[in-house]
Amino acid sequence: MTEILILYYSLHGSTANLAAQAARGVNAVPGASARVRTVPAVSANTQAVDAQVPDRGPPYATQADLADCDGLLLGSPTRFGNMAAALKYFLDGSAGAWAAGHLEGKPAGVFTSTNSLHGGQETTLLSMALPLLHHGMLLVGVPYSEPALNATRSGGTPYGASHVASEQAATVLTDDEAAIAQTLGRRVADIAVRLGRSANR
Repeated sequence: MTEILILYYSLHGSTANLAAQAARGVNAVPGASARVRTVPAVSANTQAVDAQVPDRGPPYATQADLADCDGLLLGSPTRFGNMAAALKYFLDGSAGAWAAGHLEGKPAGVFTSTNSLHGGQETTLLSMALPLLHHGMLLVGVPYSEPALNATRSGGTPYGASHVASEQAATVLTDDEAAIAQTLGRRVADIAVRLGRSANR
């Protein structure tokens, strides 16, 4: 089974909802399976305070998840046009995976959530793409053959899936946002499955 790691940080639930839709897309591809993981929040407190297992939601990611996956979908809310510190902290600890080449040649996609339509969606998506390029991953976007990309009046970009949450409680995705996230998940999974078949020939 081709396994796609869906790794994200979500504070209010919007990014988690995008992750769930991306997972639906992954699981719709024959031979592919989604592994959903999150990361703990970071704090200025220098002493570890979070439990090893979250109270709710998916388990916390480990560096072993990066080594085991066949593809990656990475998600974060935007923080001043950049990924959130919690996700950046996890990625900053991935030097071992980088040195071992665990992610080289594997497909990857990105997704985000912002509070406004022009709140830095594309720059946040690109900020997540940069470490993936350093890992040698193959970036996958959303082509305009996806009808929702032309129809959306909220989130969704060719760089990756996104959601506009006008307020903290507005975590419900529009139909177009959900469709774009599913398409991104399907594309990453489909490419990973095809690459796996090619490698086994």
